[in-house]
Amino acid sequence: MTQIVERTILFADLRGSTSLYESMGNAEATAVVTQSVALLARIVETMGGQVVKTLGDGLMAMFILPKAALAAAEEIHDSMERIGGRGGSLQPLKVQVALACGEVVQMSGDVFGDAVNVAARLLDHAGDNETLLTAAVLAGLPPAQRERFRSLERMQLRGRVEPVHVFLLEAQRNPGDTAATAFGDMLPATEPEGIRLVWVNQNRVYSGASLPVVLGRSPQVTYCIDDTRVSRSHARIDWHGGTFQLTDLSYNGTYVRFDHDPEVISLRRGTCTLHGSGLIGLGTPPAETDGPCVRFEVMKFADTQPRDFCP
Repeated sequence: MTQIVERTILFADLRGSTSLYESMGNAEATAVVTQSVALLARIVETMGGQVVKTLGDGLMAMFILPKAALAAAEEIHDSMERIGGRGGSLQPLKVQVALACGEVVQMSGDVFGDAVNVAARLLDHAGDNETLLTAAVLAGLPPAQRERFRSLERMQLRGRVEPVHVFLLEAQRNPGDTAATAFGDMLPATEPEGIRLVWVNQNRVYSGASLPVVLGRSPQVTYCIDDTRVSRSHARIDWHGGTFQLTDLSYNGTYVRFDHDPEVISLRRGTCTLHGSGLIGLGTPPAETDGPCVRFEVMKFADTQPRDFCP
């Protein structure tokens, strides 16, 4: 029987299973991944959701209310963190969660619709242990819960013409926390800044409403880099707490080298605060001369005139 209903769709995807197969062997790694996905399914059902299907290292589920879907997302993160905190075999596994809501079609045990497509594509833009959701999901949450989300502005999702306003669930932070950098902590900037990105003939400045910037190989990302070593959605730059933050979204990693510092920071689904100027290597370290490498420069708004410099 075919039904058209309003639902909140949740996609959850485990990260780190590839390294498990390498370190533990096929049989043991398969058992770990299977048990992890089963745990996610139990959480969904406990929170009143319905598992639509499992997807290898993850699952798709649906909920009647956005509040229940968010509760499931948080419990998924908390459960995986508790397992890792005990030093068990699941410690390397991370999880991404994406939520979207709208009218969907239920047919033959499956679910179809724009909300399904949006939630699935949002995973491309989520870092490890992040929950992303759409404005429609946010609108369905109680006011107190909405305050926990930070806007990532409108993102262009793969296969979709219209951009989607995306929000990120903020992690709980201790008072006095500041953004981590390669040189310790930085105090938030006193005024908004822009960031210049240069690769080959692309010399662009991003700030304010033009953020976040998604770097990748897909023609639909903000900053397209046509190189096979670059993932479709490889890394994300957004403005938070007075700093630009770079988050790796890829399978091959993102590398950062600041000018006047020989150290290369390797981001594997991690985040780094960008300051000053330097190089961002996508899939390969900046030292590789033929690698896809983007030069960045953090600047004040007054300093926005294009000028030539080479990576």
